[in-house]
Amino acid sequence: MDAYDEDSHDRRGPDGSKGARLPDDGALGHEPPGADGQASGPSGTGAAADESPAQGAEGKPAEGMETKPAEGREGEPADDAVGDEPAVGKDADESSAVGPHPAGRPLAAPDLDADAEQAVAPTAPPRTGVAALSPRYQFAAAVALAAVAVTACVHLGMVFLSLAPANTVTKQHGKAIEDWVYPEFEQNWKLFAPNPLQQNIAVQVRAEVRTKDGDLRTTGWRDLSARDGAAIDGNLLPSHTQQNELRRAWDFLVATHGTDNRPVGLRGALSETYMRRIVTMRLNKEDAIGREGVVQRVQVRSRTTNVQPPVWSRERFSSKPVYRVLPWWTVTADEAAGGVA
Repeated sequence: MDAYDEDSHDRRGPDGSKGARLPDDGALGHEPPGADGQASGPSGTGAAADESPAQGAEGKPAEGMETKPAEGREGEPADDAVGDEPAVGKDADESSAVGPHPAGRPLAAPDLDADAEQAVAPTAPPRTGVAALSPRYQFAAAVALAAVAVTACVHLGMVFLSLAPANTVTKQHGKAIEDWVYPEFEQNWKLFAPNPLQQNIAVQVRAEVRTKDGDLRTTGWRDLSARDGAAIDGNLLPSHTQQNELRRAWDFLVATHGTDNRPVGLRGALSETYMRRIVTMRLNKEDAIGREGVVQRVQVRSRTTNVQPPVWSRERFSSKPVYRVLPWWTVTADEAAGGVA
């Protein structure tokens, strides 16, 4: 019988094949391995005891001994049976801990927990802005935005028609356009004219006041433009009122009055009322005229001076001021009290 024909209880290798049976320890003269798994014989290591008696000194099988390929579990020869040796010692312990498995087949991965296999659906982010409102408030917000958009479009259209040349729309709806634009939204394009303004125009006012004793007293001229200039000078964020209210009111009045200072058309009367209210309110607010008595009438004039050219220019202009004095305007009771009629 061959050395490899004997069916032993040897451990199978990782590929499922049977290795050669180890000789008894007594036949080789070795003592059983100690607690550390190593031979305690003269060699001091377990490597010398791993050699099979069927092999010679050079690893060749001895004479008269036949070699057979190792068989698998089902009697099929293993792929790498020739020259394979069973693991012994520490390696044998590690291979036995893993357990036999078919050759060429990887170990199966452990099953994942059922909770980990179920993907957690991401939570929706919280709604912000208009989307966070209830449907009722969303509808109200949409209506408000639509109203603002329509109003802005109508305003831009009215301003455009007021500046555009005469056309069919302005001829049919000129009154509605003027009522919408004038006087608050009037546009002045003189800054972009070929010959821009080169004058300083100051608006001044005086008033006729009935005192508490019943007498009439006329105040001196108050330079309202100079007050606006002093408020703007050095101010990084001047108000629209300080910059434009008085100046635009005067330009509106001059454009709608003739050389005899009489109003021309309905816009002339409107500009006159607008200027009268502005100067009356400023007298009551800034000069406290109302404490002295009741304003009965006001009179407005302009003081125009030419802007002097630079020193290197050959142009010469007169520095003498030119005045334009308007007639007296009667103030209503509401305007005298600080309100508007």
